[in-house]
Amino acid sequence: MDVVKAVETYITKMVSTPPSMKVLLLDNHTTPIVSLSATQSILLSHQVYLTDKIDNKKRDRMPHMKCVCFLQPSEDSFEALAAELREPKYGEYYLYFSNILSKTAIERLADVDEYEVVREVQEYFADYAPILSSLFSLNHTPSASRPLYGNSPNTWDPAALERAVQGVTAVLLSLKKKPVIRYEKSSPMAKKLGVEIQHRVQSEQQLFDFRLTQVPPLLLILDRRNDPVTPMLSQWTYQAMVHELLGIQNGRVDLSTVPDIRPELKEVTLSTSTDPFFQAHHLATFGDLGTALKSYVQSYQSHSLAHSPSQIQSITDMKRFVEEYPEFRKLGGNVSKHVAIVGELSRLVERDKMLELGEVEQGLATGSGADLKSVQALITNPAIQPWHKLRLVVLYALRYQKSQAQNVASLINLMLENGVSREDARLVYVVLNIAGSDQRQEDLFSAEALLAKGRSALKGLKGVENVYMQHTPHLAQTLENLFKGRLRDTTHPFLDGAGPNAGLQRPGDVIIFMVGGTTYAEARVVALLNQEATSGGPSAAAGTRLLLGGTCIHNSSSFLDMVRTAASNFPASVYEPPPGSANSMPSLNLNLGGVNVSLGGPAPGVYRTSGEGVSLQTEGIKDGVRNLLGKVKQGVDRIASQP
Repeated sequence: MDVVKAVETYITKMVSTPPSMKVLLLDNHTTPIVSLSATQSILLSHQVYLTDKIDNKKRDRMPHMKCVCFLQPSEDSFEALAAELREPKYGEYYLYFSNILSKTAIERLADVDEYEVVREVQEYFADYAPILSSLFSLNHTPSASRPLYGNSPNTWDPAALERAVQGVTAVLLSLKKKPVIRYEKSSPMAKKLGVEIQHRVQSEQQLFDFRLTQVPPLLLILDRRNDPVTPMLSQWTYQAMVHELLGIQNGRVDLSTVPDIRPELKEVTLSTSTDPFFQAHHLATFGDLGTALKSYVQSYQSHSLAHSPSQIQSITDMKRFVEEYPEFRKLGGNVSKHVAIVGELSRLVERDKMLELGEVEQGLATGSGADLKSVQALITNPAIQPWHKLRLVVLYALRYQKSQAQNVASLINLMLENGVSREDARLVYVVLNIAGSDQRQEDLFSAEALLAKGRSALKGLKGVENVYMQHTPHLAQTLENLFKGRLRDTTHPFLDGAGPNAGLQRPGDVIIFMVGGTTYAEARVVALLNQEATSGGPSAAAGTRLLLGGTCIHNSSSFLDMVRTAASNFPASVYEPPPGSANSMPSLNLNLGGVNVSLGGPAPGVYRTSGEGVSLQTEGIKDGVRNLLGKVKQGVDRIASQP
């Protein structure tokens, strides 16, 4: 269930025929899919000497060249292709579409091919962005022009629904899976998507005629609204931090606003398939990342000494230098890239007081002890950006919606006095009305949920026991319930046709799709569970392969932007305090066990304390991270200054 390999296979097949010099034409939809799956050197190795957009009218006419087109079967792409075929610029055309072609679309292509230059038409189901081997996105980040929701939080925008059906269908076809479908019962959008996918599968029986497995794969459709906490938290693992603080768009990171950045580093790529350091450490926590980066820099330093002029004293040395120099240059570029990124993350963490914020956020998310005073102190701190104050109040409101409604109101007034605009502040009520306790299927903050996390998820996922990563996404609990046969039909029913014993069978392949977007934190949960399943040891996930996808990959800003955009089409009551929010509920103060974190020194790592309380050595963490990153930066600056 590796989506990166699935898409790479499609693209390799595409550019392999014909075996001669060719042009690759893409549209706006397929361009990021190809850029995530194939490097320029791979395309060149298959004699692709020019890559361009199908709607670019200024391309030169080159009748001696063959043309491979990879397009989405959308109206815009058909129009651009029709214009191209009426006046062909190349000798032959090989047409590949990223999803199912209708009979009328094929007839339309035949009509416009007056010069009979089309040699091949095929469907290659690479209609999604493969971010990681176990993570895909439909690249539908909601906006005013491309909304996700209709006129209520329970309805789809028709175009968004069709795009989601096409994307998930393409994933199933590319992996050759014909699944049974379960959905979150509280989500009409999840049910609607499931019904439409099932209808598409049934209407395309020939395409879905795969070899039957003893237990069919499972497509589990969840709703972002059932866990609004995960996308709102600060992130402390490499890939998630980069997305939260800098933004990752189709594997690219914009560093142009970084102070004193070198020109060649203004935009960099982060891909696990082409970057060995990122592959090894994209799930690493910020502290572990600093240690790994220090070792990476030292490795580069030893390589640079080996390639210094004083070391070249014979013909053999010269030959070795010429052979190894390209790899050495590549290593140098990669070291510079990661040092630039981690240096900027470190600067932003320092500037925005993220370590102080992270402590309080984790306390709110897990119930391990953040109180009103600590939230008020951060809101009144002028060094904290208004954006982070808003995030903090949203988290507090989600946590204490029922039990401390008066405090929520006072915090909203306090942030209005401390730099947060009225337009932003009303998002607190919007989030509560869309994804508050009355809208969610399970209570994220109940005593049972917290105790369950303490019992299982924190112990089960290696590398999670860290003061800044006490929170585990709700998805982890859902998957654990699935593995142990505790995911009830009352909360996650099957669609009709699953069979009488479907709930008793444990699926070998599970595809999770998150309506409203997933996160890198959830992708990390899935990746770690997949690692456990293949490690051979005892694990709840043993024998199960997981794949996670979503309409997009959220960070906190894109999640709140989605909420803001959606609310503009909802009834005006969405901006008012949610009904019944003053109902009292006993306050819970649960500790999930003592945590002691040590960074740097003779034994860096994370340890459980034996004491009764929670021992959080946060000052030590802060100093450790700063010292480590400071040393890394000094080392790189030293190398850069060497002639």
